[in-house]
Amino acid sequence: MAFKATLGFLTALAITALLSVGAARAEPVKLVGFGDSLMAGYQLPAGDAFPVKLEAALRAKGHEVEIANAGVSGDTTSGGLARLDWSIPDGTQGVILELGANDALRGIAPEETEKNLDTMITRLKERGIAVLLAGMLAPPNMGPEYAERFNAVYGKLAEKHNVPLYPFFLEGVVTKADLQLEDGMHPNAKGVDAMVQAMLPAAERFLTSLKAGE
Repeated sequence: MAFKATLGFLTALAITALLSVGAARAEPVKLVGFGDSLMAGYQLPAGDAFPVKLEAALRAKGHEVEIANAGVSGDTTSGGLARLDWSIPDGTQGVILELGANDALRGIAPEETEKNLDTMITRLKERGIAVLLAGMLAPPNMGPEYAERFNAVYGKLAEKHNVPLYPFFLEGVVTKADLQLEDGMHPNAKGVDAMVQAMLPAAERFLTSLKAGE
């Protein structure tokens, strides 16, 4: 009887341990979408914002992930830097960093944009938080000289910090009026869907690297 009792006890312990391991593995990866109105979901219902739809798309592909929306409409890289520390909670494992569009619209010197993004990436990495950098392109009305300086910022930073780069956050939307709001700048709900599908492979690679502990 004593042997059977001991065996039952050990079996129960083993089952408990396996359940604990399973629960630990089921913990979702915690990401934050940190950006401006393009991330926040300008003039859209909360459920149509980019982080919400990207999370749903990743979960549909079998990934356990939670993506918090830390987008603020009108934010420049300077504004993002000022709120970075308190906007990214402890326990965050990765950040999709999308800022710079408003810098370009305001004609802010690309060197200032680069400096601010550089500092943000440095701070996040110091906290052990991985970064997926989402690039932006300068609007045509800023002229070729400005565009050349601005557009190069994201690639330089990705190389400097060895972080993955998604070259253009508005990929698939920027030239399509039916995917934009009436302002011709922000995506509508269908536009967000297009952006999510375009970024999905890069987001999956980013998640895979986090799970692998890279």
